[in-house]
Amino acid sequence: MRRTGIALLFGILALGGVRAGSPGSEPFQFAIVGDRTGGTQPRVYEQVWRELAAEHPAFAVTVGDTIQGGDDSTAEREWNAALMVPEKYKGLAFYLTPGNHDIWSQASAELFEKYARRPVNYSFDFRNVHVTVLDNSRGEQFAPEALDFLKRDLRAHSKQPVKFIVSHRPSWLVPVLFGNADFPLHRLAKKYGVKYVIAGHLHEMLHFELDGVTYLSMPSAGGHLRASQRYRDGWFFGHTMVQVRGNDVRFRIEECGSPVGKGRVSTPADWGVDGLRKQSAARARWTSAGN
Repeated sequence: MRRTGIALLFGILALGGVRAGSPGSEPFQFAIVGDRTGGTQPRVYEQVWRELAAEHPAFAVTVGDTIQGGDDSTAEREWNAALMVPEKYKGLAFYLTPGNHDIWSQASAELFEKYARRPVNYSFDFRNVHVTVLDNSRGEQFAPEALDFLKRDLRAHSKQPVKFIVSHRPSWLVPVLFGNADFPLHRLAKKYGVKYVIAGHLHEMLHFELDGVTYLSMPSAGGHLRASQRYRDGWFFGHTMVQVRGNDVRFRIEECGSPVGKGRVSTPADWGVDGLRKQSAARARWTSAGN
């Protein structure tokens, strides 16, 4: 069986590779990894992991779509192949989020749980940070059981000062886009002090603020780029480093370097509605200067 390295990696994780409950005085950073699949581009995922591992994050969490999926008969082989990439970085614990390419049937859900070593809805702590991973792989909205889990989980970890919710689909996108704060996930986020809600699926970097909560759609880590495919519109390959110092959280959104990108670094403020305005103004100044 070719799972010795993966088993060792998850063994390290289970035995304390990520510890809960220790004080948040020591600064640290962790990585967020976008979609690998959905029109997978060759060698991008490998470069993403190589670049993020060089920054020595405390752990990494994906936003789903790790395998292409869709076929129960080949799914296990795909998991073995996909997890060989992070397996190279033996000391780096990572957490999987279920995406629509990862789960499409009962058999594929069981495989996800086998390779993630966790249920489809779960949570974990690192120092003063609490991360809740929610499954919305098989529907555009969160199923009642996912929201029930979120409510119980946030109540049980209410004393953790820094909280993230991670899912694959940005099921929050439409209400957040229109400034509607009256939907279940947002109400729970506000009640329990969640400040950051993260998703993938779109392969596009997007940023929104609603009622004190930051909503982010992560850039691709290998899934094909859509629409304009332009960096300025949020279409690029890369990863995100989340820097935590006490209760202060900063995001560094890092585009891949050569050959698949230019290594540009941004923050959430550079994206979303305000970011697009800033970029448009900068382009106008650049053009008026004769460039």
